[in-house]
Amino acid sequence: MQVTDIRVRQVFDEGKMKARVSVTFDNQFVVHEIKVLDGENGLFIAMPSKKLPTGEYKDIAHPINKETRLMLQDLILDAYEQKLAEEEASEE
Repeated sequence: MQVTDIRVRQVFDEGKMKARVSVTFDNQFVVHEIKVLDGENGLFIAMPSKKLPTGEYKDIAHPINKETRLMLQDLILDAYEQKLAEEEASEE
């Protein structure tokens, strides 16, 4: 399975949520609403989730293992940084 597209859909200047991202796999399957969040230890991703009646959040789609999560996170954060650089360059 290959990541074939990452689209940073929306960037936020304020708050902990920094961006919303869509990721396409093998040009055939897309996952929307992946969030880039700023936590105590830096940027990380949160997979799409729904709120349960208990108040907890449960992922709707997510990587099965740590290696895949880290690979996906690295690709998404790279795309996010590139988007920020493009926006900064266009403001100059």
